[in-house]
Formats: sequence, C-alpha cells, structure tokens
Amino acid sequence: MAAGLALVGSEGDARADEARVIEGLIGTGDFREALARCAKAYAMPLGRLCMAFTGSQAESEELVQETLLAAFDAFPQYRAEGSVRAWLFGIARRLCGRHTELRARREARLRLVHDTRPRPDASELAAERERAERARAALSRLKPSEREAVVLRFEAGLSFKEVAIACGIDEAAARKRVSRALSRLRAELGEE
Repeated sequence: MAAGLALVGSEGDARADEARVIEGLIGTGDFREALARCAKAYAMPLGRLCMAFTGSQAESEELVQETLLAAFDAFPQYRAEGSVRAWLFGIARRLCGRHTELRARREARLRLVHDTRPRPDASELAAERERAERARAALSRLKPSEREAVVLRFEAGLSFKEVAIACGIDEAAARKRVSRALSRLRAELGEE
C-alpha cells in the first residue's frame, strides 16, 4: 500500500511540476510551447469532460481543440489565480455549455420537422442506452450551474477548489452546487 501511495504522490508531483513549467512558459511569453504542453498534459481529461457534456466523441474532440485554441488566445491575459488545469477546464466548461445549448436548439427545431426514430428494445444494449439517456435527461433538467459543477467534479475529476475556480465561485458554493445536484439526481433516478 505504501508503494501505491508513493506512486500517487509522484504522479501528483509530476502534474504540479508540469503545471509550474506551463505557467512559466506563459509568463515568459512562450505560448506555443505552453500550448503544446497543455495539449499533452490535459487533452485527455478535457476530452472526458467534453464527452460528458456532449455524449459525442467527434464533438468532444472538436471542443478540446477549441478549448486549446481559446487558451492560446487567452494566454496573454492569464493571471495564474488558480491552476492551469482548472483554468482550462473553465474554458472547456463555457464552450461545452454554449455548444450544448446550440445543439439543443437545433435538435428542437429538427424534431418539429422529423419524426423520432423508434429505438430497438429487449436487448441489453438498448437497456443500457435507455439508462444513459435517462441519466443525461436527468442531468439536463438540473440547473446549468449545478450540472456544470457535478460534471466537473465527477467526470473531469476536479477538486472542489478547482470546480470553484472553473465556475468562478468560492469553494463552499461549489460544494453546495454539487451536493444539490447529486440530491436531485438521486431523487430522479432512484438507486441507479
């Protein structure tokens, strides 16, 4: 067990070292290298976050690229008030929110034109898809601020402090948002 803890600690140290290097590169104006290191260090977690918001691999990959490009454009204004990771997740959260809102509007217009396709039933895959759709629907019925907080916390794996930074709130408010979201999800989904 001690070996496992040492490994976790060394991973955390490596991440902290990488974050310091990226902040140093941003501070010295080497934005290209900072972007390359951000892509290497954070593209996968950003992809998981975007996937949680969109449910589409293609859309999530596109949103990760948009996030990194937006970060590159914003590097001159970066103030290092939190971690680079939380800052990037904040950018991704905003982009995903806009994307999800636009997609919902577009799909609502399309439903007016096209009938929805019937879903196959009686297979395990269909049941799993239905559970996922219920979970996504339950998430969509949350307040946007609560949905963002719970997705950042559990899908992106951010700490409450990082969720607070990404959402532009204090840590106590981040904890409350996540707690309220979980309570509403449990009430709606039951024991699933």
